[in-house]
This record gives sequence, structure tokens and C-alpha cells, in this order.
Amino acid sequence: MNLHKCKNYVQLCKVKLSLFSAFSAITGFLIAPVWSGEKLVSLAAGVFFMACGAAALNQYQERDTDALMSRTKDRPVPARNIKPCHAFRFSLLLISLGFFFLFLGVGPAASVLGSCGVLWYNGIYTYLKRKTAFAVIPGGLIGAIPPAIGWVAGGGALSDPRVLALCFFFFMWQVPHFWLLILNYGKEYEEAGLPSLSGIFSRTQLVRITSHWIFATVVSCLFVFFYGLHSRLMFFSLFMASLWFLWQGINLRRGHDENKVNCCAVFKTSNYYMLFVLSLLSFDRFNVFLR
Repeated sequence: MNLHKCKNYVQLCKVKLSLFSAFSAITGFLIAPVWSGEKLVSLAAGVFFMACGAAALNQYQERDTDALMSRTKDRPVPARNIKPCHAFRFSLLLISLGFFFLFLGVGPAASVLGSCGVLWYNGIYTYLKRKTAFAVIPGGLIGAIPPAIGWVAGGGALSDPRVLALCFFFFMWQVPHFWLLILNYGKEYEEAGLPSLSGIFSRTQLVRITSHWIFATVVSCLFVFFYGLHSRLMFFSLFMASLWFLWQGINLRRGHDENKVNCCAVFKTSNYYMLFVLSLLSFDRFNVFLR
């Protein structure tokens, strides 16, 4: 396999998003009440490969609509750099590999949760995207699954308020994260025959809804404050980061007049915010462990 072909398969995996899923699972693992470092590699590998496989399967499923949008037409399958049947087999291989990493290296509960994530993403969410412009709301549950996998791997119960707080925060964050993309590319979704909020709301209304959801996301992070942090410094840092993200949401509402650059900036901010939250939770847990 030549280098160009390898790059296409890497692109098929959406590696950045898959690494983010693995990182969120690691964070859930680290803040769990009891954990062993022996499971960490299997957990990270399992979630990463399952996320890669789900992303590849999604591109196989949406190859026809991807070909109609300028943002996605150069993806490996619609660009015909990878045959659809090859993408499908590759996705199943990755999903199976991730499942066995979780099942053998972490435990049955983690592998079941991972499988539920794939089924929800590739089965329910991908289907709903063709039916309703509000598919991202049930689809937001997908983001809550990796930290739950990590928590269970670390010996925690899914009924524990701490993991419920973290999962709820992930769910809330997913929605404005996607709607910021709609603000830039909503018309492309409509042209591809997909229902889009840009066809239901005006840009001003959609900006207002997104900014309100950003505010709700910041409020949901308060639950993480109460259940996930031990250090005052970490608490203060997380509070300041939340204010910063909230301010970006306010600026988005102020500059809603067809300003795509502003939307892209807030989209990047949302990514940095989530990474910062996960990093703080992980570092806080290490500080407690080292005491």
C-alpha cells in the first residue's frame, strides 16, 4: 500500500476526533474511584479503534450526500480514492479490533458500552440526520459514552453522580459544537437534501439559539465543579475557562451578521474549552493520587 493510499485510510478514520474520544475515556478512567494502570492502554486503544471504525462506517454510509457538499466531497470515499466496499470492510475491522481490546483488556461492560456507542452513532444518529434537523440532540448522547466507558473501566458505577455530571456536560457541549458548523455550512446540508436548522430558523435566530446553548453548556459544567475537582486552583481555572467560553458565545450573538470567521473562532474555542476541562480533571486527579 503506497503512502497516498495510507493517507486516505487515515483520513477515513477521522483521527483527531477519535483521539479526542480516547482522551475523554481516559479522563473518565482517571477520575474513577478505583483504577489500575494496567487497563489504561487497552482502554485507550479500544475506544480509539472503535471511534475510528465508527467514523469510517459513517463515511461509507453518507458517501452519496458527502459527494454533494463542498466541505465533504474530497473525503476518500466520495472522491473515489477508496472503494465503498473497502471502506466498509475496513470500518468493520477497526470496530472489531476496538471491541476485543475493550472486552479482553478492560471488561465486558466497557465493550458493551462501546458497542452501544457505535450502534447509536451509525444506526440511530446517522438515520435521524436524514429525517430531522434536530438529530444532533439525541446524537449528543454519543459524546457521553467514552467517559462512561472510562469510568466503568476504573471500577465506577454508572449511577454515580460524578460520572453523570461529566456525561451530561459532554452531551450539552456536543449540541452547540455541531450547530456552529451549521451556521457556516447549513446551506450545503440543504443542497445535499439533508434537513438543516438553517432551513427552519433565520441566521439571527440560529445564532441566538446556539449562544443560549453555549450558556447552558457552561452551566452544566458547574456539576463537574461539584463532583470532579479537589483543588481550589483547578476549580478557579475551570471557572475562568467557563467564563471565557461564555464570553465567546456572547460575542457570537453580537456579531451574527454573516460572519463566518466569528463562527469558526467560536467553534475552535469550544474544542479548546473541552480539552481544557478534560486536562484539568485529569491533572486534578493526579495531584490527589500523588499526595
